[in-house]
Amino acid sequence: MVKIRTKRKIVSVRHSIFHFGSAVRDSMIKEPYSMNRLGKDLLAGLVVGIIAIPLSMALAIASGVSPEYGLYTALVAGFIISLTGGSRFSISGPTAAFVVILYPVAQTYGPAGLCVASVMCGIFLLIMAAGRLGRLIQFIPIEVTLGFTMGIGIVIAVLQIKDFFGLDVVMPESFVEKLNVLATNMSSLKWADATVGASTLAVLVLWPKLKIKLLPGHLPAVIVGCLVAWLLEKYCGQSVATIGTRFHYVAADGSVGNGIPQGLPHFLLPWELPGPNGGQLTWDFATIQALVVAAFSMAVLGAIESLLCAVVLDGMTNTRHHSNGELFGQGIGNIVAPFLGGITSTAAIARSAANVKAGGTSPVAAVAHAVLVLIAIMWLAPVLSQLPLAAMSALLLLVAYNMSEWRKVLNLACTAPRTDVLIMVCCIFCTVVFDMVVAISFGIVMASIIFMRDMARMTRIHDLCVHKHIAEKVNDDYAAYGIAGPLFFASAERVFRNLRHELVSEKGLILDFSGVNMLDAGGSHCLDQFCNDMKNRGIRLVITSVQFQPMKAMVKSKFVKKHPEVDFEKNLEDALSFSKTGHKALKTEK
Repeated sequence: MVKIRTKRKIVSVRHSIFHFGSAVRDSMIKEPYSMNRLGKDLLAGLVVGIIAIPLSMALAIASGVSPEYGLYTALVAGFIISLTGGSRFSISGPTAAFVVILYPVAQTYGPAGLCVASVMCGIFLLIMAAGRLGRLIQFIPIEVTLGFTMGIGIVIAVLQIKDFFGLDVVMPESFVEKLNVLATNMSSLKWADATVGASTLAVLVLWPKLKIKLLPGHLPAVIVGCLVAWLLEKYCGQSVATIGTRFHYVAADGSVGNGIPQGLPHFLLPWELPGPNGGQLTWDFATIQALVVAAFSMAVLGAIESLLCAVVLDGMTNTRHHSNGELFGQGIGNIVAPFLGGITSTAAIARSAANVKAGGTSPVAAVAHAVLVLIAIMWLAPVLSQLPLAAMSALLLLVAYNMSEWRKVLNLACTAPRTDVLIMVCCIFCTVVFDMVVAISFGIVMASIIFMRDMARMTRIHDLCVHKHIAEKVNDDYAAYGIAGPLFFASAERVFRNLRHELVSEKGLILDFSGVNMLDAGGSHCLDQFCNDMKNRGIRLVITSVQFQPMKAMVKSKFVKKHPEVDFEKNLEDALSFSKTGHKALKTEK
């Protein structure tokens, strides 16, 4: 028996950790791969790649690093995670949810600190996969999820106002200070940048109404933004800030280039990248400690978003993902990407949904999307360097609007209990004012406390003698009560306190445990105290109809040995008979 259990445990661990290529394997086994599926995947990869290229650059800029970091992330992580993850349809890369965590890290520790934290994030994700924590996503309440996603959307939108209006300001760390700086300097906005941003945003908003499914609005919107910027410069003499005017790089020959470097990403050690303000990052215990905390935050958010994305895709495709396999793939991708210039990545819900809607059938679509990103890096880098920053901000404003899910937030606020609404509002506030980890932690703790309070209120006692057929069978000196609900630390003390108050001059008490489905250590402690109290008061206690889990808890706590005066009966009829005769019911032997 021991050998069998050990073998099963080993197989289970191998299944959870070494789920390498589970998405690829499932997509090939369940349906033979054909030229028709290849065509659908290539088309879907093209559609997603068109979305990913400008969005990856915009997200890298919003995260506080150069735009090529976003492209490298979409290329490397998008390729690796699609082959090693647990979802057939997920598209991974930089996402908007990470901006609230990555931006402060990049500002304080530079690209070096951010990439090292990304590697640590991947290690944490592998630990989660090894611990089989993939299913824990179901324990995060919807009000917490909506709260922090709405908060993230608000933070991202505020961060884009600077480039959208062409403001020449330095954004402080505090959210309130950000609002103050933006409001104070709004009079200095550049109307050319604002025009480019507004025109790009207008195309993004109006494009879905044309119902051109095969061409996402991101490409025409950016093209319109670039055209407006060119017209403003040519005919009005108004220059617009672009990727090339703000970002620079050092080529292999030592020369300084503008915009995005052209060519394949090079292997590098993340800790040798530039630190804050292009200087050298000082590695000490305080720095490592801060990066570990940030990396854990990234891993928690990455796990939540990737698994939520997989659940959404399951609903769209009627399939089932491998949650621990997905965490494994995300971990591998986040460890490898920083060594090739990438930052933290996770599954992107919008891009993954676009993949499904475009006809993607397997991870080949994600690979095709990565190849398109590679083509853009190799041959289109000079063109991408001319993209206006205001157009990039417009892309992220729409992303922030979509991820806020304000309709769901409004519906929950109108239909959910007040406690759920309070939790959601607190999560929004904590995400905006503090950070996402504080919001999730506070939300889960608050939801857990409220849940335990509600569960404790469900546990009640009821007088069995109100039923005539029971009152006729019970001894006049006995009281009979039933307990309905779990007896745990939050409910047991109140239940037994109420029982003590109900007993006046009775000589015995029958407790029906048929409605008790759970007994924990706190409940066992309160039951011990109650039994001692009954013994001191000279009241004989009879417990009947104990279910399996409470009986198991009693055996483990050696309840019978500690309380030999307590009588146990199999069912209520035997307990009632015992109260009359003082003898246990006779068992008939076959």
